[in-house]
Amino acid sequence: MGNRLTKIYTRTGDDGLTGLANGNRVAKHDLRIEASGTVDEANCAIGIVLSEDSVPAELRSILIRVQNDLFDVGAELSLPDYSAIDLERIVWLENQLDKLNENLPPLKEFILPGGNRVGANCHLARAICRRAERVGWALMEQSPLNPNLLKYLNRLSDLLFVAARVLCRKNGSTEVLWQHER
Repeated sequence: MGNRLTKIYTRTGDDGLTGLANGNRVAKHDLRIEASGTVDEANCAIGIVLSEDSVPAELRSILIRVQNDLFDVGAELSLPDYSAIDLERIVWLENQLDKLNENLPPLKEFILPGGNRVGANCHLARAICRRAERVGWALMEQSPLNPNLLKYLNRLSDLLFVAARVLCRKNGSTEVLWQHER
């Protein structure tokens, strides 16, 4: 395990730079830092979902593993040339997604975020994950990234969409459908 922080503030970022895990200093607005921060934000949003007692045990265990995976995504972003996310993790996400989706009715309309608090929070996590993927693709134009990292974020946002559908239906809530004005 890496160094343990004994002091939380270091003052080393007061000049607008921050350190990557390899020791390099980059601007706090660098796309690598933006991607890492957005992944952290997605992880926090998943934590809000997990703070609800109404999350079923199976989904809870999936989301806890995802939170751990997102730390590995952050490690990849902080350590250029390091890869932790492999095809196996993407396949695992796809398998979980299929299991969660098999008992849901087919989509016939667009779904609006809402239904209940935990479902809406899961939609928020999904939207943040989508932003992390977009920032990751922008970063990829400047610096090579593990393509599995971007695939993982894409599948994760799909999983969070399906998880939001599951959570909206929990305890009799209904999904909020988009009403197109005719």
